[in-house]
Amino acid sequence: MLEEIYTELLAEHSQSAENRRALVNPTLKEHGHNPTCGDDITLELEISDGVIKDAAFTGGGCAISQASTDMMIELMRGKSVAEAKKLAELFIAMIKGEVTDNAELEQLDEAIALKNISNMPARVKCATLAWHTLDTALGKA
Repeated sequence: MLEEIYTELLAEHSQSAENRRALVNPTLKEHGHNPTCGDDITLELEISDGVIKDAAFTGGGCAISQASTDMMIELMRGKSVAEAKKLAELFIAMIKGEVTDNAELEQLDEAIALKNISNMPARVKCATLAWHTLDTALGKA
């Protein structure tokens, strides 16, 4: 049952077109690339008064990287830069297996569905690409 939900969620987010676009006036733009499997994204953020008003991405890659990017954007929209940075760090810690407490991880909303990728070392970079890219971009905010 849980496996089905995970597969469905992954498929839904990897194929979603809503967040796959260029922003008209991005405040921040950051490129992320995973040479291991060819995942390549450009993340764009519109930040105003310390809040992420909008976010989008262009590029391509495997289903996991695309779904993870889409989930991340959904989660970050409307968050302060500080909150977004904290959530990116939490997601990365979850994938590394450093944070396993589900109560704490609930902050990640649907992205918690990617938790078990920590058991698939070859896919860790796919899942974390967007989050590392976001973290780098927010470091410049």
